[in-house]
Amino acid sequence: MATNTKALRTVLLTAGVIATAGCATGSGNDFMADTSWGEANRRTMAAQVIDPNPVYETAIPPTTAQNAVAAIDRYYDDAVKEPDEVSTTASPE
Repeated sequence: MATNTKALRTVLLTAGVIATAGCATGSGNDFMADTSWGEANRRTMAAQVIDPNPVYETAIPPTTAQNAVAAIDRYYDDAVKEPDEVSTTASPE
């Protein structure tokens, strides 16, 4: 009876080792074999980072302290200039 138990234990252990070997990924770091793994996280993070050297199509107009004071006075006098109409989407032609 002890021989059968030992043989059964050996068979089960061997079967377990063989079954576990099927899960092996090979040598090296094959777990990260997919190079796009984590790409969504990288793209989301990149979308939240501001460009430190932005390039604009038009130059930023110069301003002076007198212009700033005039704007503040217009704000307090409730005489704010209406902004130019700006479209944020391109219309198909």
